Amino acid sequence: MSVDLSTVRRIAHLARIGVSEAEIPHLQDEINAILKFVEALEQVDVEGVEPMTSVIPMRLPMRDDVVTDGGIADDVLANAPLTEDGFFVVPKVIE
Repeated sequence: MSVDLSTVRRIAHLARIGVSEAEIPHLQDEINAILKFVEALEQVDVEGVEPMTSVIPMRLPMRDDVVTDGGIADDVLANAPLTEDGFFVVPKVIE
């Protein structure tokens, strides 16, 4: 797949990027090089290869999934201009 000059203009328009007419042929070459690289990647045989998150095998540390209130409610409420019964007081927005 390759892109033509009108496609480059459309991509620039959709991305809201200001591109001069002199830059369009260079961008066309750049986009076509990227697409050619992606096409080459499609040829790689990845059968039986597990997805990885890093080139170095590692295990992420796990912790118990425990619901808490954070234990700092008083500290958080101390930043509020107005509180009542442990909650923020805010102006009414619905009539």
